[in-house]
Amino acid sequence: MTSLNTSQTLGVPPPEAPEVAARLLADAALAAGDIALSLFRSPDLRIWNKQNDSPVTEADMAVDAFLKERLQALAPTYGWLSEESIDSPARLDSRRLWVVDPIDGTRSFMAGGDDWTVSIALVEDGRPIAGVLYAPVTRELFVASTGAGTTVNGNPVAVSPQDVLSGAALSGPAFLLDRAAVSLPFVRRPRVRSLALRLARVASGEVDVALASANSYDWDIAAADILVREAGGALTDYEGQVLRYNAPVPRHGPLVCAGLRLHAPMLDLARSAFDAS
Repeated sequence: MTSLNTSQTLGVPPPEAPEVAARLLADAALAAGDIALSLFRSPDLRIWNKQNDSPVTEADMAVDAFLKERLQALAPTYGWLSEESIDSPARLDSRRLWVVDPIDGTRSFMAGGDDWTVSIALVEDGRPIAGVLYAPVTRELFVASTGAGTTVNGNPVAVSPQDVLSGAALSGPAFLLDRAAVSLPFVRRPRVRSLALRLARVASGEVDVALASANSYDWDIAAADILVREAGGALTDYEGQVLRYNAPVPRHGPLVCAGLRLHAPMLDLARSAFDAS
């Protein structure tokens, strides 16, 4: 008797191909966004602090539970890494894993802002091969998979054609932009509280350079990484190395994200002006 995997029994194709995985992730992100919106701006929203003193809400947990059930049903053998789930070393033995931030930008969500997202990536051998980012308030759905480019609401996007740092639009932590301003005239964009969305704005060409200070985690950036890469940009550390995911400690140092024309000169500035911030 031929056995069927769980995704086939659910009536959907298995997510082996990156482009198929991206479509499945997009459907899951839209449904997860609806769950989050059902609790958004609720006066009775339950909020508490995690062990690291960062806030979490019942919406984070509800979205996490939904995505874990849905994605693990699609591919039960894939690993799982989420900001709101207990980490398991078993994921280290998985060639493929789902990397999830149920609500990236929880503080924005709590404040009733629009710059929070649902972020989901499929990582294979340490690199993302499909990624989706959904901003439910603004109804922006970013989708990318290896070799298929990046779209926003179904429309292809690409990084900005800006090729000089002078006059470029930068987004990032205020202290990094302040340091850059000492030697570089640039346009300061408001900081986006969802790091994933901040990076995705590079993919869509709305921002030329996005910066991140140290201590982001896989779930913050894996989906944005492939969005940027497929749109013609790069997300790296200060040494210019691409990021590897699914390490025992899934944490990263400071990052530079830009189109390929600006990435190298921005790295030079970061090394000279930012130390290892």
